[in-house]
Amino acid sequence: MANYLLGLGSQFPSFSKTAVVSLEQGKEFATITSEDHKKDGKWLVMFWWPKDFTFVCPTEIAEFNRRAGDFADRDAVLIGASTDSEFVHAAWRRDHDDLRGLKFPMLADTSKSLAEELGILTEGEKVAYRVTYIADQDGIVRWVSANDLSVGRNVDEVLRVLDALQTDELCPCNWKAGDATL
Repeated sequence: MANYLLGLGSQFPSFSKTAVVSLEQGKEFATITSEDHKKDGKWLVMFWWPKDFTFVCPTEIAEFNRRAGDFADRDAVLIGASTDSEFVHAAWRRDHDDLRGLKFPMLADTSKSLAEELGILTEGEKVAYRVTYIADQDGIVRWVSANDLSVGRNVDEVLRVLDALQTDELCPCNWKAGDATL
């Protein structure tokens, strides 16, 4: 089986999924859709991890959380996702010190339908690779980055690319916010 990652210029797939948004009893879950960021005129940054209760994943999730304000400052909606259920997400958040105060939703793609449409599932166990998507306000995919299961991603690079895309200019190699564009 070959993976065919949904690529640049594609419309991000439509979805409506349950997500963990809080640990407050009775307010743990909400429905998140592909239209939410568009109706607010915001960018979408969705990052996927393979499994809850693993080792590399919480390091990434905690770093995205630490930088959540940076995404909000850039008019971007940040969503974390995996194929685990909302109940597993909630249990992991309650269990792990670094995940209790998350400022973004943990999307549950238990049917694996969104991950399958994105082309990001491993062949055997059908868990998501570490993939990050940036989609613009119209839901058009503008950036995709994929890591193998054992390698965590760099949140600074996600922010750098988001900054570059939002300039709507030509940005040279190693460009950073504040540098001259071409």
